[in-house]
Amino acid sequence: MQVLIVEDEKRLAKALRQILLEQKYMVDMVHDGNDGLDYALSGIYDVIILDIMLPCRDGFSVARELRKQKIDTPILMLTAKDTIPDKVSGLNSGADDYMTKPFAPEELLARIKALTRRRGEVILDEDSYGDFRFNASTSELSKDGKSVRLNFKEAEILKLLLAHREGILSKEDIITKVWGYDSDAGSNNVEAYISFLRRKLHFIQSTAEIKAIKKMGYRLERQS
Repeated sequence: MQVLIVEDEKRLAKALRQILLEQKYMVDMVHDGNDGLDYALSGIYDVIILDIMLPCRDGFSVARELRKQKIDTPILMLTAKDTIPDKVSGLNSGADDYMTKPFAPEELLARIKALTRRRGEVILDEDSYGDFRFNASTSELSKDGKSVRLNFKEAEILKLLLAHREGILSKEDIITKVWGYDSDAGSNNVEAYISFLRRKLHFIQSTAEIKAIKKMGYRLERQS
């Protein structure tokens, strides 16, 4: 899952980023409203954590503009103010949830999971396709008692393929979701990890395959 943090308090932003990285989320972090809007307009994020009091453009304005541009990414709005008018303003501007600083890490994670459940994009700990099973919490790929552990990027790519099962996933989407918005990773990186995944599917003797669709990307398919 990819998360954008828009927070001008740099110590807090770094702390939030660390909490999310420990959950193996991909995280981008910016510190003013203009940058936050630019990043969020890419549409690549699963959740946006958005402070209200920001330089250049406040969080209310960022949220309103995102909704105006038809970006429906869930927004968790942060503020130091615990007043009803602020909460109403945040929700009216397009935010999906509201948290008052300070807060416990457990509450942050619970709210993020709730937002992704509402959107229908939560990734199951256990998933399957064709004849293999994938445990996202342990990154274990298995079939009929034979198993292999995936590394972090292999697991993230497989999650994307499972989320888009039998649909086409472009290399560009894989790069932004797995390596990050500002990454200098390219097609060669994607091709290498797709090759690693194919070897591991072959190792467990799965009949599923990752098929390359010319000039479009990759698709997870059952072999006929």
